[in-house]
Amino acid sequence: MKLSDIQHLDASDPLAAKRDEFDLPEQTIYLDGNSLGALPKTVTTRITEVLKQQWGKDLIKSWNSHNWIDLPLRVGDKIAPIVGAAKGQVICCDSISVNLFKVLSCALKLNPKRHLVLSTLDNFPTDLYMVQGLSDLLGQQACQLQMIEEKHIETVITDPELSQSVAILLLTQVNFRSGKLLDMAKITKLAQAQGILVIWDLAHSAGALPVQLDACQVDFAVGCGYKYLNGGPGAPAFLYVAQRHQNTVNQPLSGWMGHANPFAFDVKYQGAKDINQYLCGTPSILAMSAMDAALDLWSGLDIQLVRTKSILLAKVFMELFRQHQCLAVLQLCSPIDPQCRGSQLAFSHDSAYAICQVLIHKGLIADFRAPNLLRFGFTPLYTSFADIWDGINLLVEVMQEQSYLSDQYKVTAKVT
Repeated sequence: MKLSDIQHLDASDPLAAKRDEFDLPEQTIYLDGNSLGALPKTVTTRITEVLKQQWGKDLIKSWNSHNWIDLPLRVGDKIAPIVGAAKGQVICCDSISVNLFKVLSCALKLNPKRHLVLSTLDNFPTDLYMVQGLSDLLGQQACQLQMIEEKHIETVITDPELSQSVAILLLTQVNFRSGKLLDMAKITKLAQAQGILVIWDLAHSAGALPVQLDACQVDFAVGCGYKYLNGGPGAPAFLYVAQRHQNTVNQPLSGWMGHANPFAFDVKYQGAKDINQYLCGTPSILAMSAMDAALDLWSGLDIQLVRTKSILLAKVFMELFRQHQCLAVLQLCSPIDPQCRGSQLAFSHDSAYAICQVLIHKGLIADFRAPNLLRFGFTPLYTSFADIWDGINLLVEVMQEQSYLSDQYKVTAKVT
């Protein structure tokens, strides 16, 4: 593959114009949008308006005049088509961790004769921690975490003897380390056939590939707003509750915003009978406004175009990667088949952390995941094919000069 091939790919890219809608720093190759999305220009404009006009001048009137009160539902309805859900089933609020507590609690109530929450050893830790915390609260007779290897999911959930105590299957659709993509439709169907409710974590799939929550008959899902949805650091998360479950159980974090009529200030809690009951406290209007503005980039956008470019970006990366013998020391840990992975590639190396630090120093931002993974994320709305070309050239430079062996790049920062 030659530079002219790269230039042709960028010239013919149907998403190329989207790059101009982001405020990207010069002299930086950003391949870490799978951890934190880049800043959309619409967010800067919106936050300035919220600060100067809505908060600055209109003050508390803005809850009505600028409809602050409905932002969680409005933002949720913008996320809904991105994750294959009808309106009224997604709400934007809190963090993934808090939202997991809500939906885990509800799923346990819906399946009261069972107590096991089945997940994978390689799931994102916060998902496992929330189950452990709920187990400490309720007791293991009501909630107990059981972890298995990812490759054994289907074996366990299709074995009547093994699955008969499983109340919930908690999975992340795209493995945060390897990028492996699980078959949502197949796994959900198999689990539900055994009476198991399914919760999907969409942190690494929402905005990166087509998700079909309704079509797959998913029970619950959670996801974050700061990766592929570009809502900003610590952006509010979202949760999905299938319509069939919304009026059958109450979530336990009964904050006033989840009340059927919060401004009645009734001393007795009466939860809303729709997705609004999954709200808890007052939302952060600045964060929610940023999320709302970022999602405008998705209006009318075909998610399949995003997926197609994602696959092509990774293909180009691997073709260029294989052209350089010095890169052979980096072992691919992601599935080779692009249909079986999300929008990232992960490589193992004993010096992965130091290599990542050198790359960042030279202007290529990738990331590291313990114990030894170097990850490159592809965010099709703003990653260009020229970024891939330049990124590979920098990676080759780093591996050839072996500057990562210097002690200065081995000092572990608080955030890795």
